[in-house]
Amino acid sequence: MSATAALLFADLLGVAVFAASGASAAVVKRLDLFGVCFVGFVAALGGGIVRDLAVDQSPPLAFDDWRYALVAALTAVAVFFFHPQLARLRRVVVVLDAAGLALFTVTGTLVALRAGVPPVGACLLGMITAIGGGVARDLLLSEIPIVLRREIYAVAALAGAVMVTALHRADLTGWPMVGAGVLVFAIRLVALRRHWNNTPPT
Repeated sequence: MSATAALLFADLLGVAVFAASGASAAVVKRLDLFGVCFVGFVAALGGGIVRDLAVDQSPPLAFDDWRYALVAALTAVAVFFFHPQLARLRRVVVVLDAAGLALFTVTGTLVALRAGVPPVGACLLGMITAIGGGVARDLLLSEIPIVLRREIYAVAALAGAVMVTALHRADLTGWPMVGAGVLVFAIRLVALRRHWNNTPPT
């Protein structure tokens, strides 16, 4: 598999994961099918759209490549019809959300770097790619975005983006990038399990 194909696969997998996360949250709010699909689409593709606009990718991949919208829509529809079964798999959804955060951090940072964005900007765009859809999802559902609450979320994405940038500058692509994704995934899950948070000590 070429690097381009691997990046596309990771991107689409992240789209599916975040679409499921967004659709699940919309189902809890008792939205109709269109509402569930819309929130799933925004959660899956919102961050990537912001990234593409920032790197002057016009139109954004979410609109230019039909596979992105199709994966998001099909995933959201599946969640709408099978949510009773998914409701019993809350831990699985949390793990998938962490996996989506990791995937989008890596792909978002790489896209920015390949577009010629300087390292600091690439790190920020990688983080925005990973958390942007979740922020939009929470705002649509009248929730305080998770990145503004106590949980370690954006910090995990930023740490992974920094690692991706460092590996890219060292010309260590391919499997080393998996390590960056694993870092984000591990930080997120450990933070959840140990109840780490961003609040200052009292």
